[in-house]
Amino acid sequence: MINTDKPLNILLVEDNPMDVLMTKEALQNWTIEYRLHVVENGEDALDFVYARGDYAGMEQPDMILLDLNLPKLSGKEILSQMQQDPDLSNIPVVVVTTADASSDFQMCLNLGAKLFITKPIDFEEYVQAISTIQDLWLAPTSKDSI
Repeated sequence: MINTDKPLNILLVEDNPMDVLMTKEALQNWTIEYRLHVVENGEDALDFVYARGDYAGMEQPDMILLDLNLPKLSGKEILSQMQQDPDLSNIPVVVVTTADASSDFQMCLNLGAKLFITKPIDFEEYVQAISTIQDLWLAPTSKDSI
């Protein structure tokens, strides 16, 4: 099992205030403790994970919820940079986006994303999708079952 002795440090990279609000509300259903940090563009996301600039001294996130369509740097560019950096490539990234093209899905997986969630219009569907993340996070890994 993943260590849940400390709150999960989550970085939400989302520029739409309504989607930020929906995500915050959906996360309230989680049973594990978490700390949520929100940035609104790709440059701030990289500054956060590298703990530089305004985010100097920040703890590296345990998980990133990443929109693809962002100002300054796209989610794809963030994934690409993270995959190339051994210090960042191990951070689980969940792409949460309105994009639903199969090419986007495959490209995100190729760039190291662990999960791809298409944002549904219905809030209850969105809550279910966010709940899936917690279920996967808490699921035992093959290493744990040995």
